[in-house]
Amino acid sequence: MSTSPLRAAMVPIARQMRAYFAPVNRASETPTVFDPGACGMFSLNSPPAPWLDLGWIDNFERSYETPTDAVRSGAKAMATTQFRGPVEARVEFDFRQWGKLQMALAGGSEHMNVLAPAAGGTPGPSGGTPAAAIAVLAGSTASEIVFGAGATSGFTPGCLIAVDVDYQQQTGYVGTGIAAAYVGSAAAVNQDANYVRRVTFNVGRVAEVTSSFVLLAQPLLGGAPAAPAAAQIVIAFVDREGGSFFQEWSALFVAEEESGGRICFYYPRLSPNPGARSSGVNWGSSAGSGIGKGSGTVSAGAMKNVKNPTGPFAREGLAGIDKSLVATTLRASFIALPNTDPNDGQTVLCYRSYFPATMAAVY
Repeated sequence: MSTSPLRAAMVPIARQMRAYFAPVNRASETPTVFDPGACGMFSLNSPPAPWLDLGWIDNFERSYETPTDAVRSGAKAMATTQFRGPVEARVEFDFRQWGKLQMALAGGSEHMNVLAPAAGGTPGPSGGTPAAAIAVLAGSTASEIVFGAGATSGFTPGCLIAVDVDYQQQTGYVGTGIAAAYVGSAAAVNQDANYVRRVTFNVGRVAEVTSSFVLLAQPLLGGAPAAPAAAQIVIAFVDREGGSFFQEWSALFVAEEESGGRICFYYPRLSPNPGARSSGVNWGSSAGSGIGKGSGTVSAGAMKNVKNPTGPFAREGLAGIDKSLVATTLRASFIALPNTDPNDGQTVLCYRSYFPATMAAVY
């Protein structure tokens, strides 16, 4: 009996890779769990909570840079057993889409919300003196923010808002639902009452404004606002090259199955870290002139990230759309941090899951 149909289904074929991230509880270093048995074959457009869909990604690369050596003994120094050296795993890829979370993951440090400025306020490179915050009332949810009668006149459909508590000299991790920054002392942030809203991930776009509340197009990333919270309009997002805070997230990468089954890569803890194998690109003077590497150039129509293994880490990449247009991608690079598997206490960095196609051979 021929087994070719069974064996043909053993070849995983995928068109593209999709990225999902979820917060790590920084206080306890507890990651978000991906259980392949409970939700491995989820719809790619509807990930299980609290996983967040960050879209399709390009140039996905992962590496396991852990040396294996042998213990040798006897007159001929024969190998008697093996052991693993320093454990390290890395992931690199390009975000196709730009958003607050994508920028924070690609940047790696605190990610700032540029709050709408106050008239005559002091300017600042990550946003100056902001307009006064508007108090949020009890009963608000992640999608419906209640302000009370007549308090919504400053909001318009389409505007962005940051919703979180005032900074009241607290130290440690700050940000509702997701650790957005770490405050060592109140003096470090100039006791700015708006600091938590400057860094919070609880940002949403207003879809509808009523006389007493606003509805958001997407739920707040950090969930329902903590009391007492307030809201401010966000003009833009800013990240910085430098800083002492490191983002840390759980990550799941899924190869979209065309045939042969689904492959998932689950990293319990990923932290941005460019490392030594990063790529580099030079921006051209215009889209039409391409990007240069050394004395050569790459035309816009052929633009992909130009690899430069010994060069600096590229914060952005360029991908050609046509002869005059390029799309700017966000280059992200991570190092995997250790996690203890509760099944046997082993320290691991990544889990690779494979869901075979229907009626595929087992081996």
